Amino acid sequence: MENDQLWVVLVTVISLFLFLIILCKKRSTRRSPLPSGSLGWPLLGETLRFISSACSDEPESFMEKRRRMCGKVFKSHLFGRPTIVSTDAEVSRFVLQSDGKAFVPFYPKSLTELMGKSSILLINGSLHRRVHGLMGAFFKSPHLKAQITRDMEKYVKESMQNWREDQPIYVQDEAKNIAFQVLVKALIGMDPGEELEFLKKQFQEFIAGLISLPIKAKKKMVELVHRIIQAKRKNGISEVPQDVADVLLKDASEQLTDDLIADNMIDLMIPGEDSVPVLITLTIKYLSDCPAAVLKLTEENLKLKRLKDQLGEPLSWSDYLSLSFTHNVITETLRMGNVIVGVMRKAMKDVEIKGYLIPKGWCVLAYFRSVHLDENLYDQPRQFNPWRWQEKELMSSTNGSFTPFGGGQRLCPGLDLARLEVSIFLHFVTQLRWVAEPDSIVNFPTVRMKRRMPVWIQRRKEL
Repeated sequence: MENDQLWVVLVTVISLFLFLIILCKKRSTRRSPLPSGSLGWPLLGETLRFISSACSDEPESFMEKRRRMCGKVFKSHLFGRPTIVSTDAEVSRFVLQSDGKAFVPFYPKSLTELMGKSSILLINGSLHRRVHGLMGAFFKSPHLKAQITRDMEKYVKESMQNWREDQPIYVQDEAKNIAFQVLVKALIGMDPGEELEFLKKQFQEFIAGLISLPIKAKKKMVELVHRIIQAKRKNGISEVPQDVADVLLKDASEQLTDDLIADNMIDLMIPGEDSVPVLITLTIKYLSDCPAAVLKLTEENLKLKRLKDQLGEPLSWSDYLSLSFTHNVITETLRMGNVIVGVMRKAMKDVEIKGYLIPKGWCVLAYFRSVHLDENLYDQPRQFNPWRWQEKELMSSTNGSFTPFGGGQRLCPGLDLARLEVSIFLHFVTQLRWVAEPDSIVNFPTVRMKRRMPVWIQRRKEL
């Protein structure tokens, strides 16, 4: 009898032990929960609310409301897709650093159809690494930096010669004209003339109508670039590449077709018409509201100019990149201006990060603006303060919280050139005095100035 009772107790203990093991195993394999949030209206989701906020005087209102209710990572439904929105630096960095097995680029269908499947913004895997690597290496080459410096100086000087003191100068227009010429020369070797004017007109239609699918405008541009590519093949590709088209044409890969090259040349012109000119314009905007920064910037640039004049030497690209405060100004403009507000990716498998689940097929919006304006990361984040970047601790601690050019394998290959162009523009502008008229920033569909940033200039009599 006692043996039977002992066996019952033993079997009960063993069963309870096995039950606890199975229960713990199930709990350990249980998936992380979806972030909290709302998917909004059927079909429309929260897209209209997102756009309405972006178009308002408080473009952060959509994100801030949901951050207060749900935290820095929340679910939504944007541009026709269920979306996890990240305003968290760590989560966004994880998404940017992940390879194509976890996340791939995502854009609304209209933009995908416009860019085409061969766009560097959409391609993945070995082809993307090949194209990105070729472009990145050329963009970093001393040869191209020297060319960009010469061209930027030339076009800025030509532009400034026409600036009058009795009428306003529209900085955004001037910057677009200059930057587009510089970038098109670097991409396809095109000099000013009728073809450039035609290309500029078509590209302006292309940018202005991105929401309404300006396929006709892009088709005309692609045809022009195709003619340039065919002429390069006929005349022989330069042994030393003179532009990005030469670099891609010299590659032996059969994947780099003329269609792929032409499409990507058009897509890469976007920084010349949009990103770089807006960065230049925003820099002037923020400087106009900060006289102390203008004074410091002017002192630094005029000091370098006087030194080079005494030596009888022209400024080189390395001289421009050595202007530390100038680049602090550019960095602070990138942080506050957010020319690129964020990027979208699509999850190729279930991904878990910081206790959250990003389901396969869902999109992720890594929203840079909220991170760049996070008061937990930056002291008085809405105040323009270039001096903050003199602190080595801040520079070293912003690896994931400062991503104006994206990150990971898709980090913008032209980031150094963008900084170089802005620093050259600022160097020449500091030889003037200017007063800006009131203007405001528009954030949708792209960042720009509402009145094109009108300023009144006065040339300095002594430099």
